[in-house]
Amino acid sequence: QVPLVESGGGSVQAGDSLRLSCAASGRPFSMAWFRQAPGKEREFVALIGWSTGTTYYAESVEGRFTISKDNAKNPTYMETHLQMNSLKPEDTAVYYCAGSSHYSLLEREYTSWGQGTQVTVSA
Repeated sequence: QVPLVESGGGSVQAGDSLRLSCAASGRPFSMAWFRQAPGKEREFVALIGWSTGTTYYAESVEGRFTISKDNAKNPTYMETHLQMNSLKPEDTAVYYCAGSSHYSLLEREYTSWGQGTQVTVSA
């Protein structure tokens, strides 16, 4: 398992932007963001393959959210970012960063998880 540390999040108004970051001190094959709203199951948000940079998004965030990666600072220390624009109240959730040895949308394929960071969007 690769330790993951998240940062960012907070409370904003609808239409605002936020940027989440996640630092990994290992080399997962892919990194993803999931989210869990109150009373709901955790759901996939976005994914990036580390070597190829290939990305994939949930339909609900396509065109508004952008996932990116950065390992320029240190090749053994990787960082992924989730830029969230045009936020909506339905984006309110705890956002989790996760790492996997597979390129997958499936939560069960992710063995490393961050602690979660709260994003609250007011109407």
